[in-house]
Amino acid sequence: MNLKNFLTVRQVAKELGLTEYRIRQLIREKQIRATKIKQWRIRREDLDRFIKSRSNV
Repeated sequence: MNLKNFLTVRQVAKELGLTEYRIRQLIREKQIRATKIKQWRIRREDLDRFIKSRSNV
């Protein structure tokens, strides 16, 4: 598995301007898809899907 396609919780939190705690909450609530590979990892496509679902465009 190529981890290059995955972001860490810290990277996602920084990109979205949220706390790491909030990102983990969103993962628990299944609003952001994530995979546990030693730590939670989020695919770029899944993050983009989450962002698109939150926009009103």
